[in-house]
Amino acid sequence: MCGIVAYIGRRQATPILLEGLKRLEYRGYDSAGIAILNEGLHVLRTIGRVQVLEELVEKAGGLAGTIGMAHTRWATHGTVTDRNAHPHMDDARLGHGIVIIHNGIIENYSALKQYLIEKGHAFCSETDTEVLAHLIGELYHGDLETAVQSALREVTGAYAIAVMCKEEPDTLVVARKGSPLMVGVGNGEYVVASDASAIVSHTTQAFTLADYTVAKLTRNSFRTTTIDNIPTTAEIRELEFDLAQIELGDFDHFMLKEIFEQPRALRTCLQGRVDVRSSNIVLGGIGDHARTLANVKRIVMIGQGTALHACMVGSYLMEELAKVVTDYDFASEFRYRNPIVDFGTAVIAVSQSGETADTLAALQEAKQRGALSLGVVNVVGSSISRETDAGVYLRVGPEIGVASTKAFLGQVMVMAMLSVYIGRRRYLSTDFVSGFLRELEAIPTKIERVLESSALIKTATARYIDRENWLFLGRGVNYPVALEGALKLKEISYIHAEGMPAAEMKHGPIALIDKGMPVVFVATKNSQYEKVLSNIEEVRARGGAVIAVATEGDDHVRTLADDVFYVPDVPELLQPLVTVVPLQLLAYHAAVMRGKDVDKPRNLAKSVTVE
Repeated sequence: MCGIVAYIGRRQATPILLEGLKRLEYRGYDSAGIAILNEGLHVLRTIGRVQVLEELVEKAGGLAGTIGMAHTRWATHGTVTDRNAHPHMDDARLGHGIVIIHNGIIENYSALKQYLIEKGHAFCSETDTEVLAHLIGELYHGDLETAVQSALREVTGAYAIAVMCKEEPDTLVVARKGSPLMVGVGNGEYVVASDASAIVSHTTQAFTLADYTVAKLTRNSFRTTTIDNIPTTAEIRELEFDLAQIELGDFDHFMLKEIFEQPRALRTCLQGRVDVRSSNIVLGGIGDHARTLANVKRIVMIGQGTALHACMVGSYLMEELAKVVTDYDFASEFRYRNPIVDFGTAVIAVSQSGETADTLAALQEAKQRGALSLGVVNVVGSSISRETDAGVYLRVGPEIGVASTKAFLGQVMVMAMLSVYIGRRRYLSTDFVSGFLRELEAIPTKIERVLESSALIKTATARYIDRENWLFLGRGVNYPVALEGALKLKEISYIHAEGMPAAEMKHGPIALIDKGMPVVFVATKNSQYEKVLSNIEEVRARGGAVIAVATEGDDHVRTLADDVFYVPDVPELLQPLVTVVPLQLLAYHAAVMRGKDVDKPRNLAKSVTVE
């Protein structure tokens, strides 16, 4: 959940490291630190954002040197203090000058710490990371690579680490298990980072470390091995995006940029995959398993947060279009409740980053039980994409804002294509598929029409901005949209919001409704439209303020609601692709009006890579 960047080469490391930290800050922003090797080890750490660290570096007169590492933290073990900030060092009495940055959790740190205390080590922080630094120091006998390999053989848990040693000023050692880490390969230099956003401005060539892999980097060469010192081969590939995609451009926040990128992102997601003329979906990533999927008996979709909401929409799509029994589950619960995975079960893991720890662990459990495993992820080469039997990439481009927007729409769009892909091989006629694909291709243009309402949504949001409790209600395929709308509002504006099926309101939550309480209804024209109107009447009777997301041309709902956000008419199963957009904009405008940091909400980070 933290951001790691390290550099070895011929250029000055500090500017590269600070720039990389700024690009990685969405991964964690409790504290930050930097270490440079140059005739000794120079370390600066501070609580707060990367900007605070940058000011600290300036006050120190800059840090010269061509090898170094930096870190931005999302706290797990230990409170947010200077001494818990990374980098961490080994015991000074050993004199090795070993320094480490770490993303992940060392699960057996307590036992290791006790062992090291008995060996005479004195600790300065509350973190599990410092334990690993001391362990490497304890095992160091003149070869940093060997010491790291030896230490990692004793570790249980997840890690992505970079390690330097004062005694080996021309060597950088990095390793990974369970937490993402990649190495950018330049001309006489290497840039190591948690993801490509910190690398792409320096090189477009990179390789991703596999689990239990250690890489030793010098200025002129690198080698990769397992933690047992067995040589491996790194696959260098071209990065999937360029620098312009991770720049703000003319937008005030990444979240707003990514909301407005959604039409283009979905066109890219659809490109080359939808063939209306032949009534065909082309998903090359799962082609080898087409026959198995056509005969699948049950599908389980797993995810966390926004990805789980996409799974919920996907279950409606899959059951309606492919006629396959489809369940969805919290990935964090799936592996701990002895799940039933029968013969003919396929498990679909959904994750923007492809690194979500709970989802990855649940996927591995499903595979062990014999399930066909599919991945729906955005990041090429991510852990889930490598772990699955097959899968489909979102292709929506990098998502920097912590609150997911375009990735959610990409996940739903992929679910729609996957459902048609399977359904066409089972029950769907060519005429139905052809018409459905035309509707899919029209979605990006219809989202553009919704985005034109941003100013209207902003004005309406202002009327309710001081209210601290909201309800979001929907039925059928729009129930997950209500959940997603509530999640967006609470995660970036810190307003308490709950999403639920509209019918559930009468079974308890209606007691919360008082005069002026905002209640957001997804009230589009569909099979449950009249039921939703009845629920609106019940809220009005109790003085609640009704905000409705409704279908264009529906004048009746305007007589019932205080504010209406209109969306274009689309088939019921595809409505989440348009109905969620006004709720994204509502949440964004609410957070800005309340003076919150939209792209870096408190206590949250973009990719949850630890359990």
